[in-house]
Amino acid sequence: MEVGRPTYEPPYEPDYEPIHPGSGRRRTLRERLERLAAPFVALVVLLFTKGKAILLLLPKLKILTTSASMLVSIAAYALIWGWPFAIGFVALLFLHEIGHVIQLRREGVEASAPMFIPFLGAVIAAKSMGKDAAAEARVGLAGPILGSLASLVPLALWLATDNEFWQALAFVGFFLNLFNLLPVVPLDGGRAMAALSPWVWWVGYAALVVLTFVFPNPVMILILLVGGFESWRRWKERHTPEARAYHAVPARTRALIAVTYLGLAAALAFGMSETFLERDFDDV
Repeated sequence: MEVGRPTYEPPYEPDYEPIHPGSGRRRTLRERLERLAAPFVALVVLLFTKGKAILLLLPKLKILTTSASMLVSIAAYALIWGWPFAIGFVALLFLHEIGHVIQLRREGVEASAPMFIPFLGAVIAAKSMGKDAAAEARVGLAGPILGSLASLVPLALWLATDNEFWQALAFVGFFLNLFNLLPVVPLDGGRAMAALSPWVWWVGYAALVVLTFVFPNPVMILILLVGGFESWRRWKERHTPEARAYHAVPARTRALIAVTYLGLAAALAFGMSETFLERDFDDV
């Protein structure tokens, strides 16, 4: 090699192809969409092939236990009212439902623990409401009775502390139980009226229609639809031998149910009037 003359070396050729636009390494839009859609397609296939097994497994999942559904409901209501009031409201709702559970088991009917549904309340699972209309009425009234007794706790705390938080919670508790006494199925009042007269269902349904127009919301509309269907079904079947036997309630039992229903409704209405908290925009 001569000094002073530049040496010539062939350019280095890498053993890989450089990444650059147009090389084919970049995913196309179609490929990306296919990758994103793949999990959803797999989920749909799974539901169609194993859907029954999944449904049978759902009640065993921890997320569907009473405690978990309570926590979910508390979190949902906390978005509107804050954590303290949400906890108090769900506690009142829980005791209301426990009243139904206790009475169902007293009637010899196996009942599940309450399952909470945010913004819709809570439900319990049972094969029946009892052997006859009197048992159904007792089950229906048990919830508002225990729920009303539970509402006396925030009432007492309000009277002792003069704290408006407890006043508002007591008012909501009284309202919750009074609303459930509307005489239309599937509300508790409709179940109580099963021991009296089917005609009362239509009176309660008319009141529910008025309330839905005055205070329109999805919950009222759902109750209106379910209540209309159930009331019509029971009305059509009222003359069948099974329905006659189911509604064969002694006069004394009818009178006790009527007195309990009217007395409880009056007490709750009085409680609401005494705990009503008037607010205006200056208080917000």
